Amino acid sequence: MDPDVFKALSDRNRLTILEMLVDGEICACRILEALSITQPTLSHHMKVLQQCGLVSVRRSGQWSYYSLNRSKLSEIAEYFNDMQDRLHGV
Repeated sequence: MDPDVFKALSDRNRLTILEMLVDGEICACRILEALSITQPTLSHHMKVLQQCGLVSVRRSGQWSYYSLNRSKLSEIAEYFNDMQDRLHGV
């Protein structure tokens, strides 16, 4: 597993962003409103999430729209499921 994934998951704001994206694509403006953070801070968080492959971005005009990379999320879940199986001797 890519260590950058764990770095991305270690921040509460990034976890909140991922939880928001479970329901579908979201405009950066909605994320900003929900988290009460600055635009540069959001840009940093989104860069971290994009670099590890958890989030994709689509730009339209001046706005960015973010979506969850569901296959990457499944990969992470599978990693932990495999670890749990090994723990239980399966």
